Amino acid sequence: MSDQEKHEHMPEEAQAADAAAESKPAGTESDHEVLVRLMKENEELKDRALRTAADMENLRRRTARDVQDARAYSVANFARDMLGVSDNLRRAIEAVPADARAGDDDAGLKALLEGVEMTERAMHSALERHGVKKLEPQGQKFDPHFHQAMFEVPDPSVPANTVVQVVQSGYSIGERVLRPAMVGVSKGGPKQAPAEAAAEPGPINEQAEKDA
Repeated sequence: MSDQEKHEHMPEEAQAADAAAESKPAGTESDHEVLVRLMKENEELKDRALRTAADMENLRRRTARDVQDARAYSVANFARDMLGVSDNLRRAIEAVPADARAGDDDAGLKALLEGVEMTERAMHSALERHGVKKLEPQGQKFDPHFHQAMFEVPDPSVPANTVVQVVQSGYSIGERVLRPAMVGVSKGGPKQAPAEAAAEPGPINEQAEKDA
């Protein structure tokens, strides 16, 4: 039986479906295939949009952090230079003998000393307004992140590695160490029990300072 004869003996519904199938161009998607493809494309677009939104949020956070760091640490290099001036003011104050400070013989010297002390206090206040704070390591356990050991002091009365003398003050800016404190540490005493780290500024970020 030829194809023509087979077609003539098929029910009308089957003939119509067969005719529609024959009239459909090759490679054309069915409605179901179109729906599946569109749903897949929709999921891909949604996933792409979510990734883009996440990337933008991460960029916003990084930008905000960079702006905050720039504000906090932009004066780091200048502040470090000013610490040298502050050190010289302190040396000038300490160079005056104690008896000269207590005596009333030289009113001019006392006035000069008071002026230097006022200048030192004003400089420290200005530095503090810009986030620079003085470290207070006296009596604390030595920490190489914040302190620079200059010498050891034999003293069995205090735990070993305790800061017993501050040779030069240390400073921090924000959460970073601007200059470690130069200290003398105890030697020969009992070992200190492990303790939780104090909430002190972290190690200096050299790259951030270069950027500043």
